[in-house]
Amino acid sequence: MGLFKGLSCLVLVVFAVGCGGSDNGSEADRLGVGASCAANDDCTEEGQSCLTQFKGGYCGVQGCEDDAGCPAGSACVTHDDGQNYCFLVCGNKDDCNTNREAADEANCSSSITFIDDAKGRKACVPPSGG
Repeated sequence: MGLFKGLSCLVLVVFAVGCGGSDNGSEADRLGVGASCAANDDCTEEGQSCLTQFKGGYCGVQGCEDDAGCPAGSACVTHDDGQNYCFLVCGNKDDCNTNREAADEANCSSSITFIDDAKGRKACVPPSGG
């Protein structure tokens, strides 16, 4: 019985590690917000599109009115081009580039206009130019 119990625990540990937990990343990470893209089909969130005005593309939502219109883990911001987008919220630059190529890295910036109060947050701002 002890061997069976030990094996069942090992199987559970391997299963949990191999499959990942539901706490891995924010909703925005899981839905691809901020990922590089070439076409809308590359973006996994319904209503999201490939924003090709940014270098390397940027999976996101254009035309948001507030954070409620964005996946959890992203925020509605006004970019330098005057448009509102749901951009991934970050703590540092590494948070922005999990799903981006090195040549198209986004920056983690607090120098962007959040539609809702910034609340001390930063957002992943992709490089301009598609």
